[in-house]
Amino acid sequence: MSEAPPDSLKQLEPLLGTWRVEGPGTSGQVRYAWADFGGWLVQDVDIVADDQHTRGVEYIGYDSESDSIRSHFFGSSGEILEYTYALDGAVLTIWFGGSDSPAKFVGTFNDDFSRNVGAWSWPGGGYDSTMIKESPASP
Repeated sequence: MSEAPPDSLKQLEPLLGTWRVEGPGTSGQVRYAWADFGGWLVQDVDIVADDQHTRGVEYIGYDSESDSIRSHFFGSSGEILEYTYALDGAVLTIWFGGSDSPAKFVGTFNDDFSRNVGAWSWPGGGYDSTMIKESPASP
């Protein structure tokens, strides 16, 4: 039986479902779903960016110590990365590390939250990225 997500994570409900990811040199798919055991939003990632294939799973949850939504990404190459998420109205921000990081994604959803257009940026680089919802979350 699935448990309801904590209130702090409910702000990320617009991410639920399967998304096609596009951008210059970037293509792939991500899927967001609630964990069956509750308390986590889980993202499955399968993306090619700049000829580098990234597959992995990310567990996104509320961190009471920092009073923020934090995650751990476990990549197929053995990497473990940390991110911080925030959704303010239609603007999604994902920082690499903490919310003081200069490396981040900022994207804006359209009116029905079926498309997000933004960019990853970091000192000395970055790339544009668009997510288009292909299907809603499964029950």
